[in-house]
Amino acid sequence: MRASKSSNRQQRTTLLAVLGLNLGLAGVLGVGGWLADSSALLANAVDNASDAVVYLISLLAIGRPGVWKRRAARASGVFLLLFAVGVLFDVGRRWFEGAEPYGWTMMSLAALAAIINLICLMLLNRLRTDDANMKAARTFSLNDFASNGGIILAGLLVLWLGVAWPDLVVGAIVAAISFKGGIDILRDAHAPDRESAG
Repeated sequence: MRASKSSNRQQRTTLLAVLGLNLGLAGVLGVGGWLADSSALLANAVDNASDAVVYLISLLAIGRPGVWKRRAARASGVFLLLFAVGVLFDVGRRWFEGAEPYGWTMMSLAALAAIINLICLMLLNRLRTDDANMKAARTFSLNDFASNGGIILAGLLVLWLGVAWPDLVVGAIVAAISFKGGIDILRDAHAPDRESAG
């Protein structure tokens, strides 16, 4: 019981830290994406905001029964799928309406985001648990870190080629990564139910 309480306390502390980091990062990326006219940065901002909501759900799930935790993980997965659809809609809108992203801003903010997401991932990896919500949280941070690398590459291409399509392509890829992450989370959350049924 004491070990369980200690584990719950460690999870709460870690989730509060990554929640705060993601909220701050979402604000910075949102403002930067708007100023830089970057679909990829805005996608990353919304992604971090959705991550913060998921971390909050995971935080509320700590210490609760397994069924409640699986429901929270499912909610996280659905939320990530909705985010992916929203980003694809924004990419399509910018494709037809046009955009002029700023490569240097994209690369600078993506590098900052990569550092913060790496810190989040390291904090979450310290929690040695197979809890569905903790696995979901690690999935989010890993997706974000991969997306940041794509945004840096897109920023370089925007500067080199002087066109907007690399930004839009990376925005779509961020959405695709999030979509896959959402499917993986839902699959993991449903696994105990399938085992029980079997």
